[in-house]
Amino acid sequence: MPVYKGIGPKDIKTARSFLNQLVDIVQESVSGSNTRKSYEVFVSGSGAASLTSSIFQTVFDQDFTLATANEMFDITVGLFASGGIVTGSPGYSTDTAGKLTFSSNTAMMREKVQVYNQMAQTLLGSANSQFSSPFTNAAVTDNIDAALFLPFKRLFSRDGIKPETFAMKIFASAALDGSRGTTGYEATILNSYTGTNVTKAAASGSFVITDAGAGATPQFSYGGTVANLVNAANTNSKVGLIFYDYGVVVLDMKKVFFADQHMSGTISAATASTTIGGVITAAGTTFMGRTWDSSNVSASFIPDFVVSASIDDIVNHVASVRFGNASNSNDTAVTFQNVTTINSTLVFCEAAADEFNYSSNPSFTDSDGRILVIDQNSTTQGSFTFITTIGLYDAADNLLAVAKLSRPVEKNYTKKLSFRVRLDY
Repeated sequence: MPVYKGIGPKDIKTARSFLNQLVDIVQESVSGSNTRKSYEVFVSGSGAASLTSSIFQTVFDQDFTLATANEMFDITVGLFASGGIVTGSPGYSTDTAGKLTFSSNTAMMREKVQVYNQMAQTLLGSANSQFSSPFTNAAVTDNIDAALFLPFKRLFSRDGIKPETFAMKIFASAALDGSRGTTGYEATILNSYTGTNVTKAAASGSFVITDAGAGATPQFSYGGTVANLVNAANTNSKVGLIFYDYGVVVLDMKKVFFADQHMSGTISAATASTTIGGVITAAGTTFMGRTWDSSNVSASFIPDFVVSASIDDIVNHVASVRFGNASNSNDTAVTFQNVTTINSTLVFCEAAADEFNYSSNPSFTDSDGRILVIDQNSTTQGSFTFITTIGLYDAADNLLAVAKLSRPVEKNYTKKLSFRVRLDY
């Protein structure tokens, strides 16, 4: 029969430890089209002129159609409802029900505002709150009107991001297209100019964003521990926030990108086929910042692009252009260490010298039923065992947990043993 030994409060201790894991995300995982999954849920217009877009996209570590692909983080954009970008948008007004309304040449403005509100509710505790960088003692110019949100998946962020380990490489500029204006060189190629920087990355102009110095001055918010993200080359330049516990990065697009850079290209829109300057636009698209469209010939990244483009178009541009290009696609885009908190219960199981020296295994006795001893010729004889397993039982002798030793341990009347069983959760 098995022998039980009681375990008292003095035999049980608790402990907490932390495990860190390095996470490296390469540029190709962000900029590649087959590693980003979109979810087309927003529809405006009808027929061929409809606009369909995601609210966010998910970045995977490989082709997202593969069963082995892992979700790394989401990427989306949001606009502050009371900020100048929203209130200065074409056709901005509020109807009698309090709903924001905008002109038809904007795209998904209410959705961009709702994304911002949702993030503010989760991280700041109020949907009406505004992010700012620096997080405290911010000036009006530090308020974040246009935010790029990067919520990391728990598979990679675990219980949080370790302070002072985060860094990301980003390109402030897209490729120059030289198309701002309506006279001179551009006027002579009105119908043949094909330049665009909506989908072309700049060959240079990258910089590193980091949370350097965060550990020295920890800050706390509704969303847990938060720190300022800074330009690694100038730590006085605050460009965003990182919420460690939620694993969310908030970037001020006015600071991390050249806000006034001219933007040129084709974006989605709820429009029918039209002819502008001899060029036919396809249904559901429109030209932006081109010389043949005098309405937005001088379009800039902010506010024109973030107001007129759908969330998918903005995310596609940021991911494929601002996170690298084909020449350095294997470079690291984002790196950090995550934190896994391990809570442990330590149970100390002691076996005194005269305990657990006998086994109920039939082989423990000889053919006459006598207990096998260490040495039959010894004047002091004693039985012995090899301990391989420890079982933890409740008061009703129900087995709750089993601990296996890495190797058998001999137990006899000359030894007092103590085993530590560790339960991690």
